[in-house]
Amino acid sequence: QVQLVESGGDVVQAGGSLRLSCAVSGYTYSSSWMGWFRQAPGKEREGVAVIYTGVDNTYYADSVKGRFTISKDNAENTLYLQMNSLKPEDTAMYYCAARLPSGGRPWSGTFSSSTYDYWGQGTQVTVSS
Repeated sequence: QVQLVESGGDVVQAGGSLRLSCAVSGYTYSSSWMGWFRQAPGKEREGVAVIYTGVDNTYYADSVKGRFTISKDNAENTLYLQMNSLKPEDTAMYYCAARLPSGGRPWSGTFSSSTYDYWGQGTQVTVSS
């Protein structure tokens, strides 16, 4: 059974930093798509950072480029999101997601929620001004 468990969310002042973690179990593939999404109240879920593990290609939404860094520790089977220079508009629930290498959902885009098969429960990030 695949489980994704996020942690690290907190209340932080604008300009501060946070590191989110996603502990992964039941999901061990040498090359796969994994990512971080966020959803603010009244808004749609949006992709912020994605990694194709194995070759560690990374992709970022324009809104976080240069501030956020996604990485994967294969030994710990943990996905991370380092967030620097946080802004009030980064306030949201942050979710970890993973895609099956084959046999899963149809591909609908790197940052499309529909592309990903597994989701965590989320961790809240609040950035105060």
